[in-house]
Amino acid sequence: MYISAIRIENFRNFGSGPKAFVLPLKPGFTALVGENDAGKTAIIDALRHVLGTRDQEYLRVETSDFHHPTGGQQADQISIRLTFSGLNVQDRAAFAEYLTYAQGGDGSDTSLIITWVAKRNTSNSARRVRPSELRAGANGEGPLLDSEARSLLTATYLRPLRDAERAMGAGRGSRLSQILQHTKEIRETGIAFDPDVDPPIDPKDLSILGIGDYANYLFGDSNGIREARDKLNCEFLNPLSFANDLLNARIAVSGSQDDTLRLRQLLEKLDLTLVDGDAAHARGLGSNNLLFMACELLLLAAELDGFPLLLVEEPEAHLHPQRQLRLMSFLQARADKVRADGQQIQIIVTTHSPNLASELRLENLALIEGGKAFPMGNEHTKLNRSDYRFLERFLDVTKANLFFARAVMIVEGDAETILLPVIAKLIGRDFRRYGVSLVNVGGVGLGRYARIFMRAKPDVTGAINISVACITDMDVMPNDAPWIVGKLKQGDAIPPITSRGRQWRVKADFPGNRLEERRLERRIKASEQRVETFVADQWTLEFDLAYYGLRSAVWLAAHFALADDKLVDGKTTKMDVALACIPEFSGLANQNLRSEVFATHVYSKFEKDGASKAIAAQYLAEHLENLFEKGKIDAPGLLKRLPPYIVEAIEHVTEPFLEQENGEAYRIGELD
Repeated sequence: MYISAIRIENFRNFGSGPKAFVLPLKPGFTALVGENDAGKTAIIDALRHVLGTRDQEYLRVETSDFHHPTGGQQADQISIRLTFSGLNVQDRAAFAEYLTYAQGGDGSDTSLIITWVAKRNTSNSARRVRPSELRAGANGEGPLLDSEARSLLTATYLRPLRDAERAMGAGRGSRLSQILQHTKEIRETGIAFDPDVDPPIDPKDLSILGIGDYANYLFGDSNGIREARDKLNCEFLNPLSFANDLLNARIAVSGSQDDTLRLRQLLEKLDLTLVDGDAAHARGLGSNNLLFMACELLLLAAELDGFPLLLVEEPEAHLHPQRQLRLMSFLQARADKVRADGQQIQIIVTTHSPNLASELRLENLALIEGGKAFPMGNEHTKLNRSDYRFLERFLDVTKANLFFARAVMIVEGDAETILLPVIAKLIGRDFRRYGVSLVNVGGVGLGRYARIFMRAKPDVTGAINISVACITDMDVMPNDAPWIVGKLKQGDAIPPITSRGRQWRVKADFPGNRLEERRLERRIKASEQRVETFVADQWTLEFDLAYYGLRSAVWLAAHFALADDKLVDGKTTKMDVALACIPEFSGLANQNLRSEVFATHVYSKFEKDGASKAIAAQYLAEHLENLFEKGKIDAPGLLKRLPPYIVEAIEHVTEPFLEQENGEAYRIGELD
């Protein structure tokens, strides 16, 4: 049995009707990801309200839990509905009077549907919330669940910033004693202690209760215990006793006559610590958290008469990245295992960690955004089977941050990763301010990452309200470029497209409207819902920057990149490099070249001379920042000089530029 669907209405940030929260679930592992205040904790708390938890913590319903839409009236009723599927024979027997049967079905679609309702008391009573009800039935109109049925549904809950050391320590009602008391090994292993058996039983063969009895037997023979007990009885209790009611004390490990209570009292004297070899020593919060989770999973794996559900908020708490990866791999493996009763442990976690998100199978993720759930299973997305296989290999930590962003920009190279955040900041659209995650896919699989945010049925489930901009090159060079960038020697003719080894294209290869058709095809391929692809207006990022107004800046950056080793080693200076490359640039400027030819000569420093685009992007970013500091350019001036597709992409993930932000463009000479 597992929870296959959650429906939450009017609870905290979740509305009702079409705005109700609906989350379909699969057996096994599910991770809820998303930015702060998306509703991840509200989902966990909703489950805690309905099911209760094994630590028997009481969760009070507050008036602030009732949804209050902006500009509207606060809701009077919270409704949380859980659907349990995959019931086995034991489940059907345990919940026989509460089951819901599919109409006309053969019994295989039998489910358990329970609805928890809490109502706000709108009268002047001191009690602000009326007692909640938990009913069965498809519409929540069935019988109330009794306490025995509810006890079979309790979940194990691990809170964020948990005190694992305290939970695993000795003490009355300790979580460790609760876990151990329900394990088969504790309850059934060993035999009772009998002081009259000859020869005596080896203590290692005793049960836990037998060890307690054996300890009492040893204490009874201890001179110190006996003398203290006799002194207490004779000198202090006897004078306080009546003739027919003697007060007589007994010192024992556990004095209860009930075996269940006695076992619990014995287990409460135990604590659990991590050891190094044979010696126990103090461990940090992270290691103790792993110990705590291991114990809870031990119980869930062994206990066959309860609902195996583990809720964990922020499992990454107190763990360094490598431990986080190990933990996620372990939790997924445990959730995949089938217990002796044929069921899997269902694990639901919330996380803010890209480390954890990168380690999970994509279909195990559910993105929580805007009060809605967007599961990443193949039936919910536009991803195909090949996409899932690809993303499992390449969705690393740096890319997994896209699940926690308010907007996402997907690029294909290091140069864009370095340069675009700086440009966005200079023109007043700081990515950090707008919560934009920039994801570099390295020229591979841009469309695959984009399809993560495309829903299979947006008209039913809604689209993910996260703006995604994909930036890609046009990869078609000007007709004059092959000879300038070294693809052809002077005098050579352009070979036919079918020629072996010709991987490049020029504009002449696309007569009529075919070039625009190619651009449109690239754009449409990864554009849908809130995902938009922005194709370079001309050729590549560096070429377009030079073409639209940053020729001298790109020229300098390329030469700095070519001289990077000497600059780093102090063998030359940026001033020397600049003075050395200015004459060639001036010579080009004096030829009155067409813009695309001039830009091609600038770009040849990358394509022909081998300047690193990533290193040049670093120098270009520094150069632009220096120009701003010196007042040689401002935000409107830079905005006018940027390629249109870059401006549009930045607008898509931030906000449109107002008319007053668009000033007059600077002349190129003022940037030299």
